[in-house]
Amino acid sequence: MPDATLGAALRNWSLSNFSAALIVTAFFLAAPVVQAKDDSSITVQPSGAQPSTVGPPDFFTGTARVDARFQGTGGARVSGGTVTFEPGARTAWHTHPLGQTLIVTSGIGLVQQAGHPIQIIRPGDTVWIPPGVKHWHGATRTNGMSHIAIAELLDGSAVQWLEQVSEEDYAKAP
Repeated sequence: MPDATLGAALRNWSLSNFSAALIVTAFFLAAPVVQAKDDSSITVQPSGAQPSTVGPPDFFTGTARVDARFQGTGGARVSGGTVTFEPGARTAWHTHPLGQTLIVTSGIGLVQQAGHPIQIIRPGDTVWIPPGVKHWHGATRTNGMSHIAIAELLDGSAVQWLEQVSEEDYAKAP
């Protein structure tokens, strides 16, 4: 998928974009969604069955990779994926209309709500970001971090991407 198309899909993060291409992220990024043939069947998506997607520079600073993207079917609004941030990588500021849950699986990361101090997150930590809260998350300067990101769609959208996190703001990390 060309970068311009990927950027547009992520900006809108709509149901139609998820049908053809999906996150993040996330959340959430541009690979086909594997769905059950009908809504009454369980679907198992084997690890590694989907190609990794690199987080586009419009929405990430540094190198971030999105894997294991998923989206519910049959009216389910949940979507998500696993996001891996290399040291120094992070999302741009963004919001989620119905909130977001992050479950840290490895490394050491950071999360910040606009106007609040940066918080350190570690494996096993669960982070709840309320609806509409401007925030970012990513790795520390010296440690990578992976998390599972889960969000729900409202009117076909799960994320609104905003401006990049400045180096000045990122440098305030503990």
